[in-house]
Amino acid sequence: MDLNLQGKNALVSGSSKGIGKAIAIELAKLGANVTLMARSAELLAEVVQELEQNHPHQQHDFLVVDFTKREALHQRVLGLVTLKPIHILVNNTGGPSGGAILDAKPEQFLEAFQNHILCNHLLAQLVIPQMKVAGFGRIVNIVSTSVRVPLDNLGVSNTTRGAVASWAKTLANEIAATGITVNNVLPGFTETERLEEVLAGAAQRKGITLEEEMDQARETIPAKRFGTPEEIASVAAFLCTPAAAYVTGTSILVDGGRTRII
Repeated sequence: MDLNLQGKNALVSGSSKGIGKAIAIELAKLGANVTLMARSAELLAEVVQELEQNHPHQQHDFLVVDFTKREALHQRVLGLVTLKPIHILVNNTGGPSGGAILDAKPEQFLEAFQNHILCNHLLAQLVIPQMKVAGFGRIVNIVSTSVRVPLDNLGVSNTTRGAVASWAKTLANEIAATGITVNNVLPGFTETERLEEVLAGAAQRKGITLEEEMDQARETIPAKRFGTPEEIASVAAFLCTPAAAYVTGTSILVDGGRTRII
């Protein structure tokens, strides 16, 4: 099985911590040259030092970007792709705030749409031309199990995640013949700051402690535990390899069996 990513350049958003960071680490292990993207230069500089450089000519760097400033994002990534082709794009953006959909303000939908759909689309437009030239490209979107089953009290997130999946499927079909794949990874409950934030909100609504809410959440998972960022990263990294060349336009659940559908 060909998992070798030597000579491939990867761009990973939201990679200063959590799932994005774990994916960057896995891609580096497979030999990729990784460019990290997030808002904190300090955190990004620390992550760069953690990335393996055990392959010939392997180098890593980072871009400080804010997805709420789309024009600046465009300029920074455009500058990057003029220096080197990007073969792997991982779209990973923090989810919108929780709450019932009926309580959501229009501005919340607009912000979520920009941070996910518009930024994903902008990045894809910047990197796909060089992927086509190379005859190799991998786009992986880190989304949510809400693509399959909407989650309670995550109205804006459910709406946006579903839109990302539809965008990805459409794009995958358009460019599949060029050697570029587009796939979604759907993490379930994963040990991240985002999970703690969501469960803390649920605990407050129920009038119970965070620990009690976490215990209840674990009971909804057949595996009886939360996933780790590294477990999500392993699936995402595989989708980036030559071995996954015939996997495209799909959404893969990584949730310990929690989503009750086939």
